[in-house]
Amino acid sequence: MKFDSLLLVPQMTQIGEVAKAAEEIGFDGFFTAETNTDPFLTMTLAAEHTHQMQLGTAIAVTFPRSPAILAMLAWNLSAFSNGRFLLGLGTQVRAHNERRLGAKWEKPVRKMRETIEAIHAIWDNWQDGTPLNYEGEFFKLNLTSPFFTPPPLKTGKPPIYIAAVNELMLRLVGKRCDGGFIHSFSTAKYLKEYARPNVEKGLMQADRDWNDVNLASVIFAVPTDGSKPTAFYEQFVKQQISFYMSTPAYRIVVELHGWEETAYQLSKMARKGEWDAMPSLITDEMLSEMAISGTWSELPRVAMDRYDGLLDRIGYYIPFDPAEKDEWAQTMSSFKEITAKSN
Repeated sequence: MKFDSLLLVPQMTQIGEVAKAAEEIGFDGFFTAETNTDPFLTMTLAAEHTHQMQLGTAIAVTFPRSPAILAMLAWNLSAFSNGRFLLGLGTQVRAHNERRLGAKWEKPVRKMRETIEAIHAIWDNWQDGTPLNYEGEFFKLNLTSPFFTPPPLKTGKPPIYIAAVNELMLRLVGKRCDGGFIHSFSTAKYLKEYARPNVEKGLMQADRDWNDVNLASVIFAVPTDGSKPTAFYEQFVKQQISFYMSTPAYRIVVELHGWEETAYQLSKMARKGEWDAMPSLITDEMLSEMAISGTWSELPRVAMDRYDGLLDRIGYYIPFDPAEKDEWAQTMSSFKEITAKSN
């Protein structure tokens, strides 16, 4: 298992400093979400200030960008980082695509599959000279020339991960991807009974196995020591859980645990803008299923006990802050010790 850092709300002026500190602490990967900055720009800065960590987008929103644009961004970042870049893609939800990003929303699973296939067709052309001739429902790509072709990569093509919650996208992880990002709003029960079985169906359909794919997730964590009080982290986690539980896209997790009534109440509260009151509906049982708890040095053992065999990469849903490097160093030291023994 690998341990990653997720930068949730990155500031461009701080990326280099934060990435460098993350590598010094010992993170295996450094990922950025597409929130208030462009994730590819932040990864460029991170690549410039690091030498070993894997770097990636977790996630970049797919449909506002063409396969050719995504292919070039990932190719350039892989070349610049000496093969350390991972292309993480996600659909986002319909409202954000149409009303925030101005992108057309249509058959998201099929369009994501074609995007991945088209990117690989472009990469095959750049790497091996394979003629570009991809034709699908959404993309028809057959035009290229040396002027627009970057040099082959010495490190090979970048891996592609996609964000997946529901059945068809999880199967697509197994069929076409190198990995999948499992949403933080998940539980061990969801992973065992829903996510992994559907990824496995995709693997079987494509004549692949678990050696061909990794599952990653940033898990909710409540540290019980350190510079911030436990109550701070509990409230933060409850806020996140209540928000995601109010969203129909994540209803499968709710249904597995029988939390439908709470989810419906939270949806009503969200429509009324009652955000501050929503965390009060999250029970101790829900918090326990969704989050791990313990001291900074204990959290890796708790995480391994819950997720070993279910996830290949984990991180905490806590933005890495170099000012808290002592706490993070405790976690990383403990995690490295545990994984060294297991190997």
